[in-house]
This record gives sequence, C-alpha cells and structure tokens, in this order.
Amino acid sequence: MNGGIRHPPGVLLGTLRGWGDTLIVVLAIVVALHVGSLFVPRYILPTIPEILRATGRILTGDTRDIATTLLRLFEGVLAAFLLGSLLGIAMGALPAVARFARPFLNILVAIPALNWILFAVLWFGAAEVRVFFVVVIISLPFYALNVYEGIRGLPADLLEAVEAFRPTRAQTVRILLVPHTVPYIIMTTKSVLGYAIRITIFAELIGTAVGIGARLNAAQSQFKIDAVFAWTAILVLINVVLQAGLEVVDRRLLRWRPEQTVR
Repeated sequence: MNGGIRHPPGVLLGTLRGWGDTLIVVLAIVVALHVGSLFVPRYILPTIPEILRATGRILTGDTRDIATTLLRLFEGVLAAFLLGSLLGIAMGALPAVARFARPFLNILVAIPALNWILFAVLWFGAAEVRVFFVVVIISLPFYALNVYEGIRGLPADLLEAVEAFRPTRAQTVRILLVPHTVPYIIMTTKSVLGYAIRITIFAELIGTAVGIGARLNAAQSQFKIDAVFAWTAILVLINVVLQAGLEVVDRRLLRWRPEQTVR
C-alpha cells in the first residue's frame, strides 16, 4: 500500500498551473520594475542588476539577521498556536469559558498592531521578549476564535453519534473536538503566517537591533533603496516557501478529506 500523499484527480495539474501563473506574474513585475527604472531616478527605483547585487550581499553577509527573524517568527506562531488552540477547545467544551473569553478576545483583536508594539517597547526591556509578546498577543485570538467557531459548527449528527456512547468530557475532547479542529488550525496558520511575518518585521523595525526589520531600518536610514527592494524580495520568497510547506502539511494531514470543485 502506498503511504504517500494522495492527490485527487486534477489537483496536481491545478497546482502546476498555479505555479505557472505565479511565475508569469513575477516576470511581469520584474519587467515593470525594469521599465520603470529607465524613467525614474535610481534613488526611487533601482535597476534589476542593482537589486540582484544587493540580494547577493544580503544572502552572503546577513544570514544571521534572516535566521534571527525566522526563529522569532517560529517561536511566536508556535506559542500562539498552542495557547490559542487550547483556549479555543476550552471555549468549545466549556460554555462558561466561552462566555467571558470571546468578548475578551474580540477586544484584543480590535487593538491595532502598532499599539501592541508600543506597549511591548514600554513594558519589556529585552528585544526578544518584545517581538515574542507582539506576535503571540496578535496571533493568539485568531487561533482561539477560529477553533471555537469550528467546534460550534460541529455536525449535530456526529455529536449525537459520539454522545450515544456516553463518553466523559475528556474523551469527547480527545476523540471528537481535537480531530475536528485540525482543518481550522491549519487554515488559521495559513492566514496568520503572512500577517505574523509583517508583524515580526514591524516589531523588529522599532524595537530591535538584529533581524530583517532592523536591517530594513538601517537600509532606509542610509537611503539604500536597492537593499530595501532586495529585503522585500527575500521576505516574499520566505512567505512563499512557508506557505508551500503548510500546503504539504495540509495535504498530508487532511488527505482523508475529499476536495470539491464548484463548476
């Protein structure tokens, strides 16, 4: 029996077509940048060779900053995933928890990211704690609320079938609620990841001396527009790679779920 990932008919072809479309868009952006650089000053729009040279310098000399940002991102998203998922499951299993946690989470979501960054700068002295706090406090509500909404959407017939065996509350959580929340956790991670990258960079821009955000701040203060474009391209590439990794995890964990296409 083949234990690999099973792709529904047409999915692989659709994925390749999607990558082909993405490549066309990337080429169109490169052409637009090249044409634009012919008509505006270099300090506004550098040439493609200048951007490539800046990218080469970054990839050979600033790998520590890239690794630091990725580590901060991983730590923050992992903590938000664990704490938020547990809170969402607790809200779904215990109505008393949901009664007070839901409005509290809605208040957290309503607070702008910039305010959280300013709070972190004022409250914490260590740069690592600042970035960790900002990523967790902004990402956690999305996990908790989405997992909670996923449990609320649990099919009634499935719930009745499980309750017919008179399970304990702990068994209901382990057998029914946790497996049911996996698609919602993956979906939330896909949505949160790109946002968390931006928040991490923004927090580094203000409150740290090491990391991609700090390097972007230095490039801006030194008017190195080619470095700003190079860091932007690297961030886009990081996001694409992480999203592709999540797609693999999605297909592996949810290969039991049929994929439907609306005609």
